[in-house]
Amino acid sequence: MTELKDKDQQAIIQLKDLSIFYGDNQAVNKINLDFYKNKVTAIIGPSGCGKSTVLRSINRMNDFIDILHTKGEVVYENQNILDKNLDPTRLRRDIGMVFQRPNPFPKSIYNNIIWGPKINGFLKNPDELVEKSLRRAALWDEVKDRLHDSALGLSGGQQQRLCIARTVAMNPSVILMDEPCSALDPKATIRIENLIDELKDDYTILIVTHNMQQAARVSDYTAFLYEGELVEFGETDGLFTNPVEKQTEDYITGRFG
Repeated sequence: MTELKDKDQQAIIQLKDLSIFYGDNQAVNKINLDFYKNKVTAIIGPSGCGKSTVLRSINRMNDFIDILHTKGEVVYENQNILDKNLDPTRLRRDIGMVFQRPNPFPKSIYNNIIWGPKINGFLKNPDELVEKSLRRAALWDEVKDRLHDSALGLSGGQQQRLCIARTVAMNPSVILMDEPCSALDPKATIRIENLIDELKDDYTILIVTHNMQQAARVSDYTAFLYEGELVEFGETDGLFTNPVEKQTEDYITGRFG
């Protein structure tokens, strides 16, 4: 297993000997991995290798699974976020998440954006926040004349960009994306990929994807997981063109997985 320690980059999140269990079944085995600020890191690997399980540990979404327990640390802002005394609701304001399938609220486009900030005490101009968030998600020009229509009337790709805008409206530091394009057509996928490239100027982005071509296009760094273990981590260009580990080479060349 290879790891990259880049002294020129600032690690915003660190996984330290992270192990995750579903009951007696170990899904993730002692992963050590740094995620760098304002970079896109892709997590790749075959189905069942622990990609989404690792991602969901970073904002405590795994808390909703009763039989799941963890060992090790996930360090964010010099604190182990797995500490039971930490408020996961507050954490999720800092570390937002976009899911595999678009999941807009059954509300208007406008209220999808403003609902989260309002319940968290947002007191500034809501119209400005809605416009700013939709612009950041490259959606404003498409919906500015129907902000009070149901978000459920949008196309799948528009709904996913709305979910990204909804996440951005909470002003997070980190955005987690779990297979964000798997339910979208190629045109919508390109829009999301272009958006990821724009957003990394202001956010750290972690994306789980089964699509290796997508990982190569959008990410600065890539982590390859296999059977719950980190096999290789490095700059994306290097990992895809000159992998160190034979397992990585076999996977990216389609010999298995």
